[in-house]
Amino acid sequence: MRLSTSMLAAALCASLLACGDNSQPGPGGPEGPLGPRGPSGDDGVNGVDGVDGEPGRPGGNCPVGGGVETEAEGVPGSVPLSSMVSLTFCDAAATGATNIPDYVKALVTHYGRGTMPAGMEFPLSVATTDSVRAIRGLVPDTVIKWLDPLTWDNMTSPTTTPRFGANADYMAFFGDGWQNASTPYWHGSDTAGWVWVNHEYVSNGRPRTTAAATGQHLTLARFLSYWGTIAGSPTSNAWTDADLNIYTDEFKKQVGGAWFRMAQDPATGEWALDRSQAPRRYDATDATLVKVTGMDVSPDHDDVGAALPEDVVAGIMADCSGTQTPWGTIITAEENVAFAYGDIETAWSSGNRFLAGRGFDPGASVSFDTTPSTVGDFASPDANASHPKDAYGFLVEIDPGQAPGEYYGKTTAGVGHRKLGAMGRASWENAAFAMGTDWKLLPGQPIVVYAGNDRRSGHIYKFVTSQPYQLGMTRPQIRALLDSGKLYVSHFSGLDNAHGRRLQASQAAPTEPAPGNGRWLELSTTSTSPAPNATALGVSARSVGQALTDPTWNGIGSFASDADIRKALFTASLKIGAMELNRPEDIEYNPMDISGKPRLYVAFTNHAGTVALDQNGVLLAPTATQPNRGDRAGGIFAIEETVTGTPATSMTFSYWQVWQGSLAAGVFDAGSPDNIAIDADGGVWFGTDGYFGSSTRRSADGVYYLDLDPAHRATPTPTYGLAFRIAAAPSDAEATGPAFTPGMGTLFFNVQHPGEDILSNWPPR
Repeated sequence: MRLSTSMLAAALCASLLACGDNSQPGPGGPEGPLGPRGPSGDDGVNGVDGVDGEPGRPGGNCPVGGGVETEAEGVPGSVPLSSMVSLTFCDAAATGATNIPDYVKALVTHYGRGTMPAGMEFPLSVATTDSVRAIRGLVPDTVIKWLDPLTWDNMTSPTTTPRFGANADYMAFFGDGWQNASTPYWHGSDTAGWVWVNHEYVSNGRPRTTAAATGQHLTLARFLSYWGTIAGSPTSNAWTDADLNIYTDEFKKQVGGAWFRMAQDPATGEWALDRSQAPRRYDATDATLVKVTGMDVSPDHDDVGAALPEDVVAGIMADCSGTQTPWGTIITAEENVAFAYGDIETAWSSGNRFLAGRGFDPGASVSFDTTPSTVGDFASPDANASHPKDAYGFLVEIDPGQAPGEYYGKTTAGVGHRKLGAMGRASWENAAFAMGTDWKLLPGQPIVVYAGNDRRSGHIYKFVTSQPYQLGMTRPQIRALLDSGKLYVSHFSGLDNAHGRRLQASQAAPTEPAPGNGRWLELSTTSTSPAPNATALGVSARSVGQALTDPTWNGIGSFASDADIRKALFTASLKIGAMELNRPEDIEYNPMDISGKPRLYVAFTNHAGTVALDQNGVLLAPTATQPNRGDRAGGIFAIEETVTGTPATSMTFSYWQVWQGSLAAGVFDAGSPDNIAIDADGGVWFGTDGYFGSSTRRSADGVYYLDLDPAHRATPTPTYGLAFRIAAAPSDAEATGPAFTPGMGTLFFNVQHPGEDILSNWPPR
């Protein structure tokens, strides 16, 4: 029961002897004036000291860090090299955490409450240094760098020794013993295991007949000269055909992917390669052979002209991001393949202006020129070393540990490497699988794969297999499911075409309480999904299938088959009016999201260029003014399927922005989000690419933890939606591929393209 003020006063007086006379003035009697203040009383006797508290918890032992791996002979000591870095955890702030996510989340809570441990800098300050910096408690160490050997054997030549490749990007860690849990996600050893690393490209200019190499290409040329692989001077402006043939072959070996084992020293905490175990290098030469499934491609040959089996192609390239599959293989995404032999989707200028005479003109079916370019970066005086354009631009499933030449089905059904033609060709950046909270495929449901086309005005796609996954399937049976299925493109309804991260109606970013709504459109000649631009083009009942097969629809030629649609996903998506996006750089599925519902997180890195369509999805005329997105900072969006738990059947979704990039120099500013990582508890982490070049103070790119805990909206200092910088890359270097070990005691990331445009000596050695 609630007590009145008078009842409380009476109760208090009755309990105190000092209360004195309890009489009350009579009704209506006036109160007398206050008397003068009495003198201060004497100080009371000091109280007894309290009992000492429990001793504080000692901080954990921190590894030394800073070690340098084996030097590659022939590499100048001062040149910048792409490197893999470990961030090893030690509880320097004595928070009681046992892994990196728990530690960082504890620091976020301290920050919000204003109780940060003494001397702790958190988040990491903005700076521009030629070093890797990290918050106290995460000790950085260089594990391996470009051109380092992956084995002790045959270290007498650059050709016979498998080496760590150039410009490392995505990576994945497979802890020893993960197979006992049937998924590599968060199982296996935290201190030893196998690692996959993508190698995307070589920076700067390659040597030509009349031009010397520059930047990273000059480093490679000097390396080859040291070993006597090329005869001429690496700085010559007159390269011979013989040297150019050799150089092109060695250049191709620097891209693709690496598979090797690592172990952590229990005494120091440092990571090192276990060179006693046989590594594998998968590259762009014919040493790597891959089967294209779900699509026919042009006949290919090896690097000396000998024909390859049907739909088998030579090599992988432009490997940017990717994912682990729940069954233990790797999806590596071929992104900007046009640099090598050219591209077949040539109807668009760099500013997204439709170009006539490129095989996509209205009035006829689209056609493709697959002849390799003679001026691309992989062009060689030896024509046999060039390959058809349509052999690249795929999501590639690598069967790690299998020999590079073991293409899918070569020796054993369901074993080996393949390109997923059923998902089509694009500038693929990534892939993500729908999974349950056990980080395994959803039993009884089709496999669902999400992926992004990382180009300005690119799109997000969803692939749903024709047949469901069932418990007890073998790995070959699971892999076979990806050979056929339906492909959908996202349409972000209501998004402002002139901006890309605002809703047109409100001119504000979508939020979780006020999200945007989107739908999935099947990309097929038989698709019955309504075309987004149908009403604007005067035929409101036109389906996606009818639009794609119409030779004049939206000013673009027709697609004669689903195979042709899959060869040119960007053009097909624009033909039907799907909303253009601000470069979907990475997509990650989060089955453990703090919301309790599975969500997708998408990094829209930026889009500072023009668009191809108007607000209604109609192709802009050649003379029309193209809206310029002007988005240089990017942002991160969440996507939630409408049908929760069954993403295969969900044809609509909601979307909203969870974090907005900024080009300022405040402690919470960051821009151009790139790779995203989801920890075992559903926490969201990301690296950045381009913040150094676009921020107001040339601030270094880095690795961030994004606080999305709703409880932190109302802390004394609200931290919800803030990105906490935990590590910074060297200046002019991208922070790529953040990946945790299964117990999350180590976080790896790659320092990509240091010194590409600005002086760098990274790594120190």
